[in-house]
Amino acid sequence: MTTVPDEGLAGTGAGARRRPRARFTVVLGVLWLVVPLVLFLLDHSVLLAGNPAQVIALAASGLIGVVLLVRDRSEPDPRRRTARPVLRVVGRVAGVLVTVVVLGALVWLRPFGATPEAVAAMSGSADVRVMDAPAHIVIAPTSGTPTRGLIFQPGARVDPRAYVPMLSEVSRQGVIVFIVKQPFGIGFLATTAPHAFIDRHPEVTSWTIAGHSLGGVVAAGFAHDHPGVVKGLVLWASYPVDSMAERTDLAVASVSGTRDGFTTPADIAASRPLLPGDTAYTAVTGAVHSYFGDYGDQPGDGTPTVSRAEAQRQIVAATVALVDGP
Repeated sequence: MTTVPDEGLAGTGAGARRRPRARFTVVLGVLWLVVPLVLFLLDHSVLLAGNPAQVIALAASGLIGVVLLVRDRSEPDPRRRTARPVLRVVGRVAGVLVTVVVLGALVWLRPFGATPEAVAAMSGSADVRVMDAPAHIVIAPTSGTPTRGLIFQPGARVDPRAYVPMLSEVSRQGVIVFIVKQPFGIGFLATTAPHAFIDRHPEVTSWTIAGHSLGGVVAAGFAHDHPGVVKGLVLWASYPVDSMAERTDLAVASVSGTRDGFTTPADIAASRPLLPGDTAYTAVTGAVHSYFGDYGDQPGDGTPTVSRAEAQRQIVAATVALVDGP
């Protein structure tokens, strides 16, 4: 009598039960590995020039992918074979949700890279020197010891280098400028950053806080919470969340674009009650949101009717006027 191997029963054993779980783990592992790798390859020059937090997050995500793939190749834990189906389903749902949230956030956090001209400005010039550090960029005059300082918070997800050309013009007026490299390009993750510059530079006797878009919201919050320390506030296409209307000790300048698709003229008008009555308003006719930096066009922005060079000339002039005042 010929004995036939019990392939049917073997196929319904631990190996068969493992295959669906194996496929699920492989899919998750590939996603956790490939998505961060692709994001890094697409934006590596910008990521390496910014705050290291985003690169670390991408590396950690890729490592999770490697762990999942390696774990899938190992022998299955016998205890997992007897796990209740409900628990397996809950675990898979949780894995999918975490994957979607984390990897989706990393995709959304892709930065707006500085233009080649802005990157070139990192080399400085005869009258200003630019110093790059992991958490900030410093722009300082090559002569003299500045007693006026400006701390700048970039807009959300914008390469900090995109502001170097415009802020170099401010620095040429004898001002030392610090551009914050925010973790993940989000200002709310760098709300205390100005403390380091203020504490390390006692020679600066007049501090101005400035910011673009979401960075302006963060800058306004710092100015609101530090009366007596901050003498000036410059808002580029931005407005505060908390009322500063009673602040008689704070000089404020609000610079906006009339064609801005994000911080619209209506937004600026609605925020007026939150600012001191003597706030200096500059509406740059025809300017859009992305004109407040050199990072190209921004999806969802308005259509400009003025040149970027002319708009930025007016933005810089309004900023210098405020910094010269306090």
